[in-house]
Amino acid sequence: MKLFSDTRVGALPLKHRVVLTPLTRMRTEPGNVPGDLMVEYYAQRASDGGLLITDATAVSPLGIAYVDAPGMWTREQMAGWKRVVDTVHAKGSRIFVQLWHAGRQAHPANTGGLTPVAPSALRSLEHAAIRDEYGNLAEAELVVPRVLEAQEIEEIVEQFRHSAALAKEAGFDGVELHAANGYLFEQFLLDGTNQRTDAYGGSIEKRAKFLFDTLDVVVGVWGPGHVAVRISPSGTYGTMSDSDPHATFGYVAKRLNAYALAYLHVIEPRIRGIEERESSDSEVSSKDLRRHFNGALVAAGGFSRESAEQILVDGHADLVAFGRLFIANPDLPERLRTGSPLNRYDRSTFYGGDARGYTDYPLLARA
Repeated sequence: MKLFSDTRVGALPLKHRVVLTPLTRMRTEPGNVPGDLMVEYYAQRASDGGLLITDATAVSPLGIAYVDAPGMWTREQMAGWKRVVDTVHAKGSRIFVQLWHAGRQAHPANTGGLTPVAPSALRSLEHAAIRDEYGNLAEAELVVPRVLEAQEIEEIVEQFRHSAALAKEAGFDGVELHAANGYLFEQFLLDGTNQRTDAYGGSIEKRAKFLFDTLDVVVGVWGPGHVAVRISPSGTYGTMSDSDPHATFGYVAKRLNAYALAYLHVIEPRIRGIEERESSDSEVSSKDLRRHFNGALVAAGGFSRESAEQILVDGHADLVAFGRLFIANPDLPERLRTGSPLNRYDRSTFYGGDARGYTDYPLLARA
């Protein structure tokens, strides 16, 4: 299978093309620090010559969308991630950290009472995961965000630079900027959420300024071949919309060619959040972006063993990222390689909690 042929992302060789997609699991210790449970989780999913991408990892307290999501702005967080990285490397895998700012998808309950920020004062109609007064996980409506001043945008760019430097110190193989799923980069990029009239709004080039300003400084920390970007060009999660997504994401994909990225990570149209839906030929897919982007493409979105192989054979992607199947099958690459049966995932344990539904899925040898 092409799925199990050698490839590379940037300068990093890989022995297969099965990737762990970034997954919000909400299992950190106090201070948004990765602990023993997260070390075990990533170690279980490490395979010789494979690529893992971490949970979305916030660059500041204001960037946290979900309670108990990880961060990368303190040295304690960096030290927790270093334990994850060292364990994953010991098993022969590569690992990128996904750096993230939630923007208007954050909630004051998770930001120390601070009002979330966004390019424009438009509320998302999604819900936040918070803890209620009894300490239990609960959902809460999002609030109207505060509009960012231009100077504050520059400060967030600096937060990404700082987090990228901490990630390098932790020993990661690279960083992925989370410009998908209705979070801050995408809020700036799409005209349905960006109503600014300054240097960060209006034309596609201006709406993309925040992303590319950040990319400039992160590549400055890491150098070429170690930075990636994730986009969801047909996504609607987070109450997102754009008047011409083909033009917007075609522009982004073409401009990314100048950065010698490790890869461009594309969420396929059939995925909204964690749900699958019907998609149409008019939506933007990896196949469309292949015409604009010259580097390695990672496709994500409800793939099976057969459909993953097909998109590689068709040449529309170079690697395939798996989410829900990887949650329930820590040894997913081996199961896909051998055509072995797959464990079923338990959706009720996706977000928050303990080892149940996180590190207790059986491996193939004792399934």
